[in-house]
Formats: sequence, structure tokens, C-alpha cells
Amino acid sequence: MTEVKKITKQFCSSPLTIGASVLVIAVSIVNIAHAAQCGRASWYALDGRRTANGEIMNSRRMTAAHRTLRFGTKVRVRNRRNGRSVVVRINDRGPFTRGRIIDVSRAAARKLGFVRRGSASVCLLR
Repeated sequence: MTEVKKITKQFCSSPLTIGASVLVIAVSIVNIAHAAQCGRASWYALDGRRTANGEIMNSRRMTAAHRTLRFGTKVRVRNRRNGRSVVVRINDRGPFTRGRIIDVSRAAARKLGFVRRGSASVCLLR
């Protein structure tokens, strides 16, 4: 019986530590809940062509293509590999490649750090 008491005393924390642990877990769950979507992203640069909303594509702007989000919606795209993020505005439809959730402009891909790779694992945050 004395061993049980020693182990319990050794591993039990003060109420403050337990509360802090619960807070950290709650904050982590909230961050996951705000992630609208996670998946693969690629980049495209069709300068001079019209996007689905009628704008002329400019790969130097922070824009993106998404299948369902309304035009003009601003979305934070976070690269899961390096933690970099950027806010893009949806102005086009796509991607049309299976397994991808968003196509970003070349400028956005450069800031996210995946121009050379061509695609990256990302999360979209609204």
C-alpha cells in the first residue's frame, strides 16, 4: 500500500499544473478546429489569362484557386512542413488534379517555400 501512495504522490501534479495541461490541450484542439481543410497544394502561373471570376491572372499577386470557396474569400494557407503561412484571395476555380485542395499563385508558393518542389502539404485556415 505504501508503494501506491509514493507513486501517486510522484506523478500527481499540483492543480495549477493540471489546469495548464488542460489549457494546452484545449488550445491545440481549437487550432485543429479552425483548420478548414488540410491536403496538398500546388502552384500555377498562367499570366495574362482570365481567371474564373474574370480577372487577369497575375502570378505576382497573392491569389489562389479553390473548388468551392466564394470568390474574394481570404484564406490563410500554412505549409505543414516548414510552418510558413500566407494569406491568399480566392479568384479562380480548381485545382483539377485529384488529391489537391488548392492551387496558389507563384508568389504565394515562393513565400510558402515550395516553388522548387511544385507541391506541398498545407492547411487552410479561415
